[in-house]
Amino acid sequence: MRQDWAERVPDLRQLAAVRRITLDDGAERGVRALSFDTGGGLAFWLLADRSLDIGPLSFRGMPLAWQHPAGFVAPGLHDAQADGGTGIQRALSGFLVTCGLDNVRQPRDGLPLHGTLPLTPARVTACGEDWDRPDPLLFAEGVVTTAHMGGACFRLHRRIETPVGGAALTLIDRVENIGPERAEMRVLYHTNFGFPMVAEGTTLHLDGAEVLAEDRETTCPPVPGGCVAGIARPACADWPAVGARIESDLPFFQIWRDARPRRNVLALEPCNCDRAADGTSGPGTWLAPGESWQTRLHYTFSSGNQEE
Repeated sequence: MRQDWAERVPDLRQLAAVRRITLDDGAERGVRALSFDTGGGLAFWLLADRSLDIGPLSFRGMPLAWQHPAGFVAPGLHDAQADGGTGIQRALSGFLVTCGLDNVRQPRDGLPLHGTLPLTPARVTACGEDWDRPDPLLFAEGVVTTAHMGGACFRLHRRIETPVGGAALTLIDRVENIGPERAEMRVLYHTNFGFPMVAEGTTLHLDGAEVLAEDRETTCPPVPGGCVAGIARPACADWPAVGARIESDLPFFQIWRDARPRRNVLALEPCNCDRAADGTSGPGTWLAPGESWQTRLHYTFSSGNQEE
């Protein structure tokens, strides 16, 4: 920790903090969250009752995350199997929705759209500020379990950290097979950008090459060894220029766009499995009993063009 910080404030949380909050109105009532403010312009909520996913996210006061018309629906009001297995479409909201672990994409074999993980409450095992490091950071850790006695049993161990005064966050996931048999694991990180990030002039790059996101079209190019994706929007009359960058070690990167009025969402989705022609998923990752799989995503944000 920089010693001069401690000498200049009565409480270091004046500079940056993680605070526990609970939403208390409408369909969001009772949702637990962890509010992060880095002091460097990056602020976001981790939704403890929604798989420790990221809800609202803003950079230097500009909202970047897309939000569903219903907001952040409490898990008790969510039925993944509703509407022919597409119930998640009534609740998919926020900057990050982690899809899986038994299924991603379209319903199949009795499993719902994007699986049973989204909106599963997490057990928060640790959170707070770590001022004792040379570079202080904010962090949270938690565990999410999805288990079926006659099917797949997975436990997701998640850690999210962000540097004090910084404009980046890192997500580290470890998925463990806690069942008695081999199980196939699929995961997709549904990262959702909305207005004002998604507007006229917004550009998208994948490993330095510009990509066009067509309205209501889905592409899923293979990216062996991972990739770097960037999204940027130039300054306009109402908003300054802004850029975001995603570094992924996963072998596929899906892009989905809905440009309709009152929707306007662009989703960038690192994933561990290909997309089949019928909209379902290709093969995932097989885990033996007790075996674990790990991935890391790194997000950075800037006030200028950071798309490449």
